[in-house]
Amino acid sequence: MPSLKSHVVSFVLRHSRKKAFSSPENLQRWIAYARKTEDYHPPALLKARLDIAETNVDGFPVYEIAPKKGERRRILYMHGGAYVFEITSYHWGLIAEMAERLGFGITVPIYPIAPEHNFHDMFGMVGDVYRRMLEETDPEDIVFMGDSAGGNMAVVLTMMAAEDGLPLPSRHVLISPGLDVSLANPEVFEAERHDPWLGIPGGLEAVRLYSAGFDRNDWHISPLYGDLSVLPKTLLLTGSRDMLTPDNLIFAQKARAAGVEVEMVYEEGMFHVWPLIEMPEARRARDRIVAFLADPAPRRAHARRGTRPAFAARAAQAAE
Repeated sequence: MPSLKSHVVSFVLRHSRKKAFSSPENLQRWIAYARKTEDYHPPALLKARLDIAETNVDGFPVYEIAPKKGERRRILYMHGGAYVFEITSYHWGLIAEMAERLGFGITVPIYPIAPEHNFHDMFGMVGDVYRRMLEETDPEDIVFMGDSAGGNMAVVLTMMAAEDGLPLPSRHVLISPGLDVSLANPEVFEAERHDPWLGIPGGLEAVRLYSAGFDRNDWHISPLYGDLSVLPKTLLLTGSRDMLTPDNLIFAQKARAAGVEVEMVYEEGMFHVWPLIEMPEARRARDRIVAFLADPAPRRAHARRGTRPAFAARAAQAAE
């Protein structure tokens, strides 16, 4: 049975954040307001608890949380926000807990967001972040982790890396990922009615703002239609009151059929990205993530590197 706090959070979301996704105009208004109030910096309390350094890739900040002594493994965390909103204190709270409980290093790119930037800018930057990680860390020690839009980015980045002949990460952790925005699945429309947060009209507007001319059923935007066989062992967390869940269930089936080992957490009564919010269900989800990542990945041979064209340039060619 969902906790009392989850019911309270659902109520608040339905009467606040849900409005942002109720129409394209509302999403635009929320973006304009967010630009006046957003602060991507790690909260001061986190900086006091963790060894956090700020670097720069392609003109955008990247935060590096140092691993514990002797730990090789690193997480590349891509935050959600419908491609149009910055990282929040909720993301930082989850990131800090993972750093403290696992001891992994964590790389957090503050990637360019829409409408000021688009797909090519985003993946050009996170692609360069990943290339830099590969210069310092073996791929079997790298995990891609992301929530919502960030979960989409984790899958797309792996597919793009595979096409470029780059070594691939050892694991994925996908929290309420957006893996198909084509609306081909009619179950999504019914799921929207029960979702206290997301809505189709505003969601489609967010996709329009960042997609840079890709069709919504292109795998660069909807990775459900890409080559799932290249994906690593995956933990997928999704809830019964999330509009994205019907497609997440299809993704899990298709990925397993393609030979990918997929573990799933399906939480009854849970809404979009619930593991980010402090409540009993989130604590269970975080425990599952820690257990999934604490087990070391098997060592493997590196993938062929190929010619390694720039991510942004290759993506631009694919869009033509």
